[in-house]
Amino acid sequence: MQPAPLEISRPDAVTDELFAEPGATGHRLVAFVCLRLLALVYVVAFASLVHQGPALIGPDGLLPADLHLERLVRYAGGRSEAVLRFPSIFWWIAPTDGALIGVGWVGVVLAAFALLGFGNAVTWGILWVLHLSVLQIGQRWYWFGWESLLSEVGFLAIFLVPPLDPRPLSPSAPPRIVVWLLRWTAFRLMLGAGLIKLRGDPCWTDLTCLDFHFETQPNPHPASPYFHFLPHPVLAAGVLFTHFAEVVAPFGLFLGRLGRRIAGVTFVALQVLLIASGNLAYLNWLSLVPSVACLDDDLLARVLPGRLVRAAEGARARARPPGKVRRLLLVLVLAMVAFLSIRPVGNLLSRRQLMNASFDRFHLVNTYGAFGSVSRTRPELVVLGSMADDPDDETAWRPYEFVCKPTDPERRPCLVTPYHLRLDWLMWFAAMAEPADHPWLVHLVDQLLTGSPEVRGLLARDPFDGRAPRWIRIDRYVYRFAPLGSGRTWDRTYVGPFLGPVGREDPQIAAFLVEAGLRRPNP
Repeated sequence: MQPAPLEISRPDAVTDELFAEPGATGHRLVAFVCLRLLALVYVVAFASLVHQGPALIGPDGLLPADLHLERLVRYAGGRSEAVLRFPSIFWWIAPTDGALIGVGWVGVVLAAFALLGFGNAVTWGILWVLHLSVLQIGQRWYWFGWESLLSEVGFLAIFLVPPLDPRPLSPSAPPRIVVWLLRWTAFRLMLGAGLIKLRGDPCWTDLTCLDFHFETQPNPHPASPYFHFLPHPVLAAGVLFTHFAEVVAPFGLFLGRLGRRIAGVTFVALQVLLIASGNLAYLNWLSLVPSVACLDDDLLARVLPGRLVRAAEGARARARPPGKVRRLLLVLVLAMVAFLSIRPVGNLLSRRQLMNASFDRFHLVNTYGAFGSVSRTRPELVVLGSMADDPDDETAWRPYEFVCKPTDPERRPCLVTPYHLRLDWLMWFAAMAEPADHPWLVHLVDQLLTGSPEVRGLLARDPFDGRAPRWIRIDRYVYRFAPLGSGRTWDRTYVGPFLGPVGREDPQIAAFLVEAGLRRPNP
């Protein structure tokens, strides 16, 4: 009797094992959720460019991008060298207000289509190029770990979808290689955040950091006071959970399906708690993308709508194997990420670990960290203006209100997550330094004195209704959450003057801005 021939249900079975995980739906549900989260972040990122870009990096912005490009040419030793070292479409498109707004709207529209599920490799590739281009000229406004993370995850998304087919849940399977690269991103993201804490502030080891964090984070939101006033044992348990999520759980990714599930669920839980307790821009929303990639379709099928699960199963039944060109490209991407991971891994192992850094010009494989140190107090800058001819001790000063900064002690914290208020965020950093450390802040004062409508558009309230004040000054306070039930949100203590008073057309301000490279010399 002859043995029965070996049956293979599909000719692409071996290929499927290598590039798409077996199961009822492959990785389609994982990819579906990850790409929707990523598209949401892209919408928010490009919307912030539309609204804030001209005032921040436009020709008359606080840190003009055109002057920055000129500095990059001098730094690199020539335009060709600068283009190679800092790739951006703005080498060929002048970063005018119109160009920044136009790029922002293109990004919003493409990301909105991707959010609806209509995106292919071309769509995600354009989004990645546009964001990288803005990142290269964004200067201090874009020097955050989540901007590099968006570049890294956005690049991987290009290879997670079909090259041309834009349909949701297309027959083309999400490659297993890309899912594992997203998990590798999650490993470095979480472990980097955990190690920087253990190597940084001792409050992370004596379990007291959360006694201060919710009050002193850049932009608290309405729930932050309630987290802040939790009993210390609860807050200490929160620190322990953070250590488990960031230092222990990442290694579960290498311990089989159960280990990956525990790690993924833990990562997701941590990000949700952070979203619920503060306005940390889109850091945690974006961190959910590699976190969800640590899960699997069988687990997600238990919580996602049955209609979506059945659609994914139907797409799996129509699956087509990736072509030879695409398979080769995926192997090359894997090799490139492995090579570019050498320096980030070395940074993780170093006692002098950098908190957030990129080691390649395209921000493809980066090192991450968060809250390596936690402030014990909350210094805040209050910007005030006056119409007086010559200010004295009797002068009435009116405060400018920022969107989320706690200027008015009676005002409740705002809720803006995942939107990124870049000016509010850097005002938090500036309060812990001196004016010369943040030239853009001196430029802010100058722009308020000239009545810049773009800069006023970044504020929640202009006390002069569009008129330019004669004088600006900045005072420094320390803010603390007022006791719950007191009827106010903040208590504050005056520390002293930070800058000014500064009058219109002050020659020292003009000279400072020219020296800082934020204004061309007046011929």
